[in-house]
Amino acid sequence: MTIRIGIIGAGNISRTHARAALDIAGVELVAHWSRSHHRADAMAAEFGGRAFATLDELVAHRPMDFVIVGTPSGHHAEHAVAAVQGGLHVLIEKPLDISTERVDRLLGECERHRATIGVIFQDRTAPHLAWLRDRIAAGDLGRLLEISAELRWYRPPEYYAESSWRGTWAFDGGGALMNQGAHTVDLLLWLAGDVDRVSATTRTSLHSIEVEDTAVAFLEYANGAVGTLEVTTAAYPGFPRRITVTGSEGTIVVEGDRVTTIALRGDMSPPPAQDVNRNPSTSSPVVSDVTGHRRVIADFIESLQTGRAPLCDGRDGRRSVALIEAAYESARTVPRLSS
Repeated sequence: MTIRIGIIGAGNISRTHARAALDIAGVELVAHWSRSHHRADAMAAEFGGRAFATLDELVAHRPMDFVIVGTPSGHHAEHAVAAVQGGLHVLIEKPLDISTERVDRLLGECERHRATIGVIFQDRTAPHLAWLRDRIAAGDLGRLLEISAELRWYRPPEYYAESSWRGTWAFDGGGALMNQGAHTVDLLLWLAGDVDRVSATTRTSLHSIEVEDTAVAFLEYANGAVGTLEVTTAAYPGFPRRITVTGSEGTIVVEGDRVTTIALRGDMSPPPAQDVNRNPSTSSPVVSDVTGHRRVIADFIESLQTGRAPLCDGRDGRRSVALIEAAYESARTVPRLSS
């Protein structure tokens, strides 16, 4: 069976989507649209399919099974709604959008038009992270006490200077937390469950941007655990993400996407053979290995064929936006102690 996909967007991440999709047997890219017409033309020339001058023309193209949305974050819901209203399913690059208000409108349109919606959180497909989630669910760590994450990455000045939307409230929805940190926020929620309370502070420490390049948050989970989240794009030269999970039966540490420490009272089976993607995200937005993205797209295709929910559906994807939104609100409103 041939699966026909359209690509909305023509930037770096859309190229990643295109490469990942074509790595799946039976997939064809049939349509491309971007506000930059020459970029859409270049995508079509490189990956196949046709470039369209307007989004409406792309949405009307048939045959096409679904679209992947990879435009700037502040346009995600707008462009996905257009596709859904045109009768298409949508797979959206994280985050779903930059506010829960926009996300809720999108989810309402998906329900109204019976469209399947998925979110690209490829870290969920990393074997060691999936193994860790299974261990938590099985109770191998006992009662969760503390789960924290450190994301100390670096982005050079030109990363922001060369883009009209990165580092802006209007289109990026924030900085290090909403953009680079979104994957880690999703992982914490996926591993440990909902967060009841968040207290956060943000700084623009290094870059000349209107949003934060550094954020620190204290998290109180619904299950009683606590934790911290540290996110920055100012930590030269960039370091692998670190997630630490401590339960009443011990601690597991993940660096990058690899389990590096297992310190438990009891025995357990080891994590699977390592085949996680190697993405130099610590200092560059370019994805060198599309394995994780391919897995997400393949999962979405299977969800359409079987009727089950995608790996991360719209309701699940909303949770990370809501938590980041709450963290920003905390950073704006928590009073400071005067000296």
